[in-house]
Amino acid sequence: MYKTKRCFDKMGTMPASGMPNNSFASNNCCCMMDPVYECPQERVVNREFCYRVPHIIPINTKIINHHVYKHFYTPCYTECEENVCTNEYECGCQNF
Repeated sequence: MYKTKRCFDKMGTMPASGMPNNSFASNNCCCMMDPVYECPQERVVNREFCYRVPHIIPINTKIINHHVYKHFYTPCYTECEENVCTNEYECGCQNF
């Protein structure tokens, strides 16, 4: 079985027991590795901003004038007269 050497940056080497050595590594037992890029993490910071916004509300007053006309009637009577004339002749004869 092939064992590889595990290295820790500024922590020393890992001995065969698997526990890290807390002393700084010497030149002969430490290897330098390329950095490992982890998946990006996202932090969410919620901030609240308060704004006072003045509003102008135009209010129009509309006045409606109601003119009520109450009609009343005064009768004005007129009269007309017609004269009819009838001529009656009284004579004892039938043939005149």
